[in-house]
Amino acid sequence: MPLSPEQLAEIKEQRGAPQQTLRAVSNGMEAHLYTAYPVLDHGFIRVVDYMGDDAAICQAARVSYGKGTKSVQNDEGLIRYLMRHWHSTPFEMCEIKLHVKLPVFVARQWIRHRTANVNEYSARYSILDREFYIPAPEHLAAQSVINNQGRGAALEGEEADRVLRYLRDDAMRAYDHYEEMISDDGQQGLARELARMNLPANIYTQWYWKVDLHNLLHFLRLRADSHAQYEIRVYADEICKVVADWVPFAYRAFEDYRLGGATMSSTALECVRRMLKGEEVTQENSGMSKGEWREFEAILR
Repeated sequence: MPLSPEQLAEIKEQRGAPQQTLRAVSNGMEAHLYTAYPVLDHGFIRVVDYMGDDAAICQAARVSYGKGTKSVQNDEGLIRYLMRHWHSTPFEMCEIKLHVKLPVFVARQWIRHRTANVNEYSARYSILDREFYIPAPEHLAAQSVINNQGRGAALEGEEADRVLRYLRDDAMRAYDHYEEMISDDGQQGLARELARMNLPANIYTQWYWKVDLHNLLHFLRLRADSHAQYEIRVYADEICKVVADWVPFAYRAFEDYRLGGATMSSTALECVRRMLKGEEVTQENSGMSKGEWREFEAILR
């Protein structure tokens, strides 16, 4: 179950006790506040706090007080200008704090984004739940033969069944031993900080993750990309939905210039100019390596 009864009761209490405030409020974000959105088989993301909105981005860029004389259209245009020209500091005026439940191997990938504040569930102090990420059969794949970090063709039939059986059996066996080691039934159990070491990387952990909008969008640009690992991409996709309602102008600009846009080298740009002139450009005469050419072709498709 993604949320415990205690957590569900806490969310119900939080959402049932609105308070008046003088701070900037995003109506889109208020609709998401505290609500847990399921991800994978036992995970979730939920917003526990936020600061700022689209207007806060514009206010910081103009260094002014209040709305001034600028219209909504001016605000959206300004935000698109800031995004287009990589002016990052106004986006840092907005912040979000998320409660995330995720597999440990996803957390280790996520934590590489070092521009956030993180507080993780302590397995030295508390006992981890018997919850493991087991991929759906359609997400089991062989190693890619062209990308050392990626997946290839999906596993099928007996091979897929064997892998799923190993994942389940190994996880359950490790947790059985974990429970046995920390048990004080008749004797002193092993310290939790030591007993946790044999648990598999697909066990779930939880953390609070606070980040400003600029660094969050950088995270989403990498992790919501189609080439990102599926297990972290689904978290990024769910966060994208929240951000789109929180700062709609900023998110539309982000979609346009970052998620849907592309950056080209000067060599690649020169190839585009040659193509527009009607010249036939190939990898051999492009000045690019095979890898660069493959990425260039992917942009043009």
